[in-house]
Amino acid sequence: MPEHTLKQFDAELEEIRSRVLQMGGLVEEQIVQALEALATGNPKLAGEVVDHDHRVNAMEVAIDEECSTVIARRQPAAKDLRMVMTVVKTITDLERIGDEAAKIARMTQAIYESDRPTVPRTAEIQHVAEIALDMLRNALDAFARLDLTMAAKVVRQDEQVDKAFVGILRQLITFMMEDPRTISHSIEILFIAKAIERIGDHAKNMSEYVVYLVKGKDVRHTGVEALEREALG
Repeated sequence: MPEHTLKQFDAELEEIRSRVLQMGGLVEEQIVQALEALATGNPKLAGEVVDHDHRVNAMEVAIDEECSTVIARRQPAAKDLRMVMTVVKTITDLERIGDEAAKIARMTQAIYESDRPTVPRTAEIQHVAEIALDMLRNALDAFARLDLTMAAKVVRQDEQVDKAFVGILRQLITFMMEDPRTISHSIEILFIAKAIERIGDHAKNMSEYVVYLVKGKDVRHTGVEALEREALG
C-alpha cells in the first residue's frame, strides 16, 4: 500500500476513534442528567434524557457504517482490524449504556409523577452511580490512550458496583417487608440500581476490548486476576 494511502487510512481510523469518544461523551452526559433528575426530582429533565436517546442510537449507526466502509475499502489486517472490531463492539456497549440512562430517566418520571408515598433514600444509588460513571470515563480513557493499567482498574471497579448493588437490593427488600406501601417505589428504585449495575458491566466490556486491541487476546470470561496478568504483564 503506497505511503500516502497508508496515511489516509491512519487518518480514517483516527477519525473513527474520535467519533467513538464523542459518542462516549454524549452517553456520559445522558447518565449525568438522568442522575441529576433523580436526585432533584426533576421529571422534565428526565424526559429530556429519554427524548435524546435517539442521538446516541444515530451515532452508533453512523460509526458502524464508517467501520463497514473501512473494512470493505481497506481490508485492514492485524492491529488495524482489531481496532475496527474494537470500535464496533465498543459502540454497541455505549448504545446500551445510553439505553440504561434512558431507563433511569423513565423510572425517575414514574417515581416523581405519581402520588404514592415517597421513596426510600437514594443516597446509596448516587454512590454506586458515581463509581459506574467513573468506570465509563476510565474505560473511554483506556480506549483513547490504549492504557492497559486503566483498563484493569475498570474491571476491579466492577466488583465494587456488583457488591453495592447486592447491598441496595437487600435494603429495598427490608423496606418492602417493613412497609408494603413502599413496594411500587422500591421496585422502581431497584430498576434504577440494576440499570447502574448494567452500566458498570458495559464499561467493563469496553475495557476488556482495549486489552484485546493492544495484546490481541480475548480476556472475556477469564476472571479478574487473569485479566490483570494479561493487561499488566
